[in-house]
Amino acid sequence: MQKILLTCCLTGSAILPAYAQTTTSDQPAAKPATSTSTTSATTKAKEVVPQVTVAAERPTNRIDRQVYDVKSDISSSNGTAADALNNVPSVSVDPDGTVSLRGSTNVQIMVDGKPSAMLQGDNRGPALQAMSAEDIESVEVVNNPGAEFGNEAGGGPILNLVMRRNRKPGGTATVNSNYGTAGRYNSAINGSYNEGAWGFQGSANFRHDGRNSVAETSRDTLDTKSGEFVHSSQESIGKGLNDMAGLNGSVSYNVDTKDTLTGSASYQGRTNDQIGTDHYINGATSLTSASDYVRSTDRTGDSKNFAWGGRYDHKGELPGETLKIDLRVSTSLNDNISDYYNDYTIPVTPDTQAKQHNNFSTRIIDFTGDYERPLWGGVAKAGYKVATNDNTSDTLYTDIDPTTGVATVNTGRTNSYALDETVYALYSNYQLRLNERWTALAGLRAEYTDMDIKQITGDVEAKNHYLNYMPSAFATYKLTADANLRFSYARRIRRPQAADLNPYVTYRDEFNVSSGNPNLKPTKTDSFELGYETKFGGLETNLRGYYRKDTDAIVDQRYFVSPNVLLTTKTNGEGSHSSGLEFTVSGKLTKDLTLNANGNLMRAQQSFYDDSNTLVSRTANSLSGRVRLNYQYDAADQIQLALQARGKTLSGDGYRSPTHSVNVSLRHTVTPQLTLVANVTDLFNTNKMETIVDSSTLRETSSRHFDGRVVYVGFSYRFGGASSSSQKEEGGWSGRPGGPGGPGGPGGDGGGPPPGA
Repeated sequence: MQKILLTCCLTGSAILPAYAQTTTSDQPAAKPATSTSTTSATTKAKEVVPQVTVAAERPTNRIDRQVYDVKSDISSSNGTAADALNNVPSVSVDPDGTVSLRGSTNVQIMVDGKPSAMLQGDNRGPALQAMSAEDIESVEVVNNPGAEFGNEAGGGPILNLVMRRNRKPGGTATVNSNYGTAGRYNSAINGSYNEGAWGFQGSANFRHDGRNSVAETSRDTLDTKSGEFVHSSQESIGKGLNDMAGLNGSVSYNVDTKDTLTGSASYQGRTNDQIGTDHYINGATSLTSASDYVRSTDRTGDSKNFAWGGRYDHKGELPGETLKIDLRVSTSLNDNISDYYNDYTIPVTPDTQAKQHNNFSTRIIDFTGDYERPLWGGVAKAGYKVATNDNTSDTLYTDIDPTTGVATVNTGRTNSYALDETVYALYSNYQLRLNERWTALAGLRAEYTDMDIKQITGDVEAKNHYLNYMPSAFATYKLTADANLRFSYARRIRRPQAADLNPYVTYRDEFNVSSGNPNLKPTKTDSFELGYETKFGGLETNLRGYYRKDTDAIVDQRYFVSPNVLLTTKTNGEGSHSSGLEFTVSGKLTKDLTLNANGNLMRAQQSFYDDSNTLVSRTANSLSGRVRLNYQYDAADQIQLALQARGKTLSGDGYRSPTHSVNVSLRHTVTPQLTLVANVTDLFNTNKMETIVDSSTLRETSSRHFDGRVVYVGFSYRFGGASSSSQKEEGGWSGRPGGPGGPGGPGGDGGGPPPGA
């Protein structure tokens, strides 16, 4: 068990507490921590400054979540947030930025316990690949979110990115610089300064990176006239590295011993440039002739993400009594222009040109309040939330005459759409230690959702609103000093997002278009979990069994709108369920060799209506996992080897094939301040995504292979404070719940997200 030191400086008659906080344990005890005092006296003419140190043990787990330390991973100095998430048990991030947990992509990603506009919809993947891992302190996995958590951006399990917060007196700074293959590079600086009642922290990073890709699609489509399947194919190449930059900062002020004010602001920007070619070969059907042509794409664009927030924390008269008021505002602006050029071989026709301009934005205002206090021998918590989520999407598609250059608006591919969503929520929960072995937590959340849907192009407006009640319950039973049983249940909802509701057909490429469904209902999820954790032969082990049932599950539905154009939309399926066993094992195999392993054996079933309106049920069994070995060669050198594998994943009438990759990292400590790092991702270049669809009218295999093998070398230098190597575990990523999660974001709860999320 690690210990956290809470240092208080006594100057004159004012007590100025430092910024470190401990996490909430399973037990709701509101007793103040036992303190021991050590006095360091420096005698000057008029000043004596004693030091008071309070030590508290960090619990190895929390009753409703697991905390995983990612900052001690060797690759954290040059990786991205996507890389950090890939190091968390049962979490997988595809090269395109798609995040899944236990095989499900219905995952909420929060920053310091709050939703962020840059992590919404199609913007989430690129944002995770632009965010620096160096800024992340820990990742919290909340498989069954309780009453204090909202249902934004999916409503499913939560991955909370707890950003780094240094609250030790004085100043520190860390500089990283890394260079990679094919002209890639990145650099970052993090710094903090704490003096008296004030605390400052900030970071800046820049990255030039990306992944080139090669894709192939083989499609056989049923010709309803002849009854035969007609073959088509698509071969694609995409190239382009992009520039990404980020800034963030926060300032905290202790008004007095009971009140703290915190403000924060951040910016992240990236370019979205790419050059691509697509070779299409379409077989002849009874309605269309054969065609063979190449489409070239030149895309330019950028994304800008802004966020700011303010927080007020108040400590009451009772031990453990707190009041927290939090306001967060985040905005994401995305603008892309694609120029298309078609070169026809069959039929022999003049080349054609077109241009598509996409502009979409998201703005989230999140205002929450939470009050916590001891009550009847336990701890009661209650809070409110008012949140708005405004989305706009504008697409202008023009056909260009190759001779005259005159542009004509293609009304079939031009669209303007807006969705305004407002959520009002109240919650309460109560945690009680029943006896020496049992601790329980129960809660209830009520959410009222109001939606305004505006299809501006079609001059159509629609409204939707609904009220949902979501109960949750957690319990732990202490079997022995080293073993616990954990039980949990939670009901959640998944609201359809803006793109899911927009009924207008959006052009993707010559083979594929997509549209939403304004009649979608929210998915209701009931989730159950039973866990057992203990130590075995010096290793920490966790075993969790789970069952998740979705009602009105939102799934993909595909059908043809022309002989060679496939429309993908959303529908509420009959339901789905999944169950499985998840395990983690971590600890030292020898003095110098550390093991971190996890696995997830899952069985999933989805029921939906296919393109012939027939009820179909699909079942998949899959095994996903990760094994990480860290070898401490000597006092200055470490080598880390990681094998990651992801099992089969269902997606409506299709599925995604299993994938695997191997990563290697090296670290050499030159001095206590200077370290050298080398990383190789996807050592054997196996990074491939494959999707297979097999229905009554469509047989399709689509694969995309990325530039997986990327090598980075660089250094990290620390100014002031303790050396970075001394703060990291000898074995790298701790790989276990309760690792050094660190405090949360501005005014965070010591590793837990601010309540009221």
